[in-house]
Amino acid sequence: MAAWDLSVTVEELGPEATPFKVSVTSDLHIGGVVLRIVEKTQIKKDWSDHALWWEQKQQWLLQLSWTLEKYEIHADARLSLTPQHKPLRLGLPNGTTLRLQACFSRPVFQTVTGVCRLLNMRHPEELSLLRPVEEKKKKKKDTEEEVAVYDLTSLRISSGRSSGIGGSLQLSKWMGNIKYNSFHCTAHTKYHVTYPDCICNNDRSSSHPVQWHCNSINHMCFIVDFRWLDSSRSLLQQGVQEHDRLLLRFKYYCFHDLQPKYDAVRLTQMYEQARWAILLEDVGCTEEEMMLFAALQYHIGKLSLSEPQLMTSCPSMDDLDSALQCLEVKTDAEESTPELHDYLKIFRPKRRTLKGYKQFWFTFNNASISYYKSKEESLKEPIQQINLKGCEVAPDVSVAGQKFCIRLLIPGAEGMNVVYLRCENELQYSRWMAACRLASKGKTLADSSFSNEVQNIQSFLAMQRTTPRVNAAQTDDSINTHGLVSPRYHKKYKSKQLTPRILDAYQNVAQLPLTDALLRFLQIWQALPEFGVCYFVVRFKGCRKDEVLGVTNNRLIRIDLSTGDVVKTWRYNTMKQWNVNWDIQQVAIEFNGNVNIAFSCVTATCKIVHEYIGGYIFMATRTREQTEVLNQELFYKLTGGHEAL
Repeated sequence: MAAWDLSVTVEELGPEATPFKVSVTSDLHIGGVVLRIVEKTQIKKDWSDHALWWEQKQQWLLQLSWTLEKYEIHADARLSLTPQHKPLRLGLPNGTTLRLQACFSRPVFQTVTGVCRLLNMRHPEELSLLRPVEEKKKKKKDTEEEVAVYDLTSLRISSGRSSGIGGSLQLSKWMGNIKYNSFHCTAHTKYHVTYPDCICNNDRSSSHPVQWHCNSINHMCFIVDFRWLDSSRSLLQQGVQEHDRLLLRFKYYCFHDLQPKYDAVRLTQMYEQARWAILLEDVGCTEEEMMLFAALQYHIGKLSLSEPQLMTSCPSMDDLDSALQCLEVKTDAEESTPELHDYLKIFRPKRRTLKGYKQFWFTFNNASISYYKSKEESLKEPIQQINLKGCEVAPDVSVAGQKFCIRLLIPGAEGMNVVYLRCENELQYSRWMAACRLASKGKTLADSSFSNEVQNIQSFLAMQRTTPRVNAAQTDDSINTHGLVSPRYHKKYKSKQLTPRILDAYQNVAQLPLTDALLRFLQIWQALPEFGVCYFVVRFKGCRKDEVLGVTNNRLIRIDLSTGDVVKTWRYNTMKQWNVNWDIQQVAIEFNGNVNIAFSCVTATCKIVHEYIGGYIFMATRTREQTEVLNQELFYKLTGGHEAL
């Protein structure tokens, strides 16, 4: 039996203190080592939160019953007795900074769970921690303003299901209300800020990295994010020290069981993250949509300033679809299955052709559409039948220009085929757009959400209509357009040009209560074609050039880096298995139909892409019955890679 003197540093004694020498044997368990160190310090205090940290191997020794031999600890090991919970500064999407006691010894997934429990935020699995962008040295005045944070360090994060102050009415009111800082537009005040100061100093709100790729395609910036922390490893293992600043952000865009009655904090922070994603143009939108987003922000700002209030309950809040569509009309269960057939115009853009839209008779059946030369020939064989399951559906709409088009990206053997459908009016567009969205998910018109989808599309179009301003007292000086639209529009238009357009859109949302306005903002955000897509530059096996891989909540997208065209889409529900070769940092995925792909990451680590894919697959396993219970072991298996095995 081996015996030696073990060197252990006690953090409470300071960095300059001499390490203790403890005589140990190889069969001594970790709990015994801790006990001997505590006795040597002769300090009477509660040591229950302390644990041993192995500096050379960057490893916590949390199994108190394990022996030194089992941990393979020898005489050259340098250990430190340190608290597991340490002060941490945490930045929220709304710009608030909290100082709290975070767990530095457990995986980040569990740390986030504890933080969300403290803040009364449900479904912590949708969030994660990332490092902020390195900021330049600030002036003394700016530093003093940054120090003004909310101190919650006196509160210990509970490891159980109940939260110490999660049910606190005061905390819920503070976190659940919209708190506008100097970056926000108020109803009657103009702040003297410019976009470079306002936006560039604000941390990116979603999965957005430090480095911007040189190619910008279709107004999309391909970014690589090295800042997300590994969910399977602890804070200390990833170099995070006490008093460091991290950001709490929604990482997985599949919001589950959103209920304003219980999710005031969650809904508010979700809105703030969406708001910054729009202002920073991390998600592309049309000019009309930008004005609508601005109008909703202006309305929400007025409501929150005039009378701060908690979110109230809305009907039909069972899952994400109903949550973001809370202004829906309930469907009669006994209603017969809707039928959809109409004259539409179709256009297939091809190279070296000037042909435009041609009109045909279209019918919708199950998850596919068929078109014929005329209504009379609909009993014969169709000219073509298009299966929409797994396709990409995007709006191409201009209410002002009376343009109502649907852009379909249909998976094919050689890539994605682009098809445009043109409708004559809003009602026709709403019905066909709703049908296409359901069909892309494998649903039919018999699905109970069809009429709700139609209703929401119509509501969205109605908000884009230009309405004469009722309030003649509104003047150009009563609205600050900075902070409502992205910098690009301030370069394109003057504030006096933007103000009337925002106020015109505002008339269509002015009657919405605060909760409905927030949900409507999130609903429109979610409907954007680029919503929830995280881009990575990769090199596919067998290819000589870099390409872009888009990762979303239900699919992977292969994008041509030089043109921005979608080449191929793969759905998670067709995935059979995926593997990672950690030695060469390559991801290999097998899909149904003997489809195999493999790629290496050029501008991000393989682990980040792996965690995104595994995380989204984990999110798909959640059910309403498991709302309060998370299968953490399954999450680690899907996202942790070789470290979780």
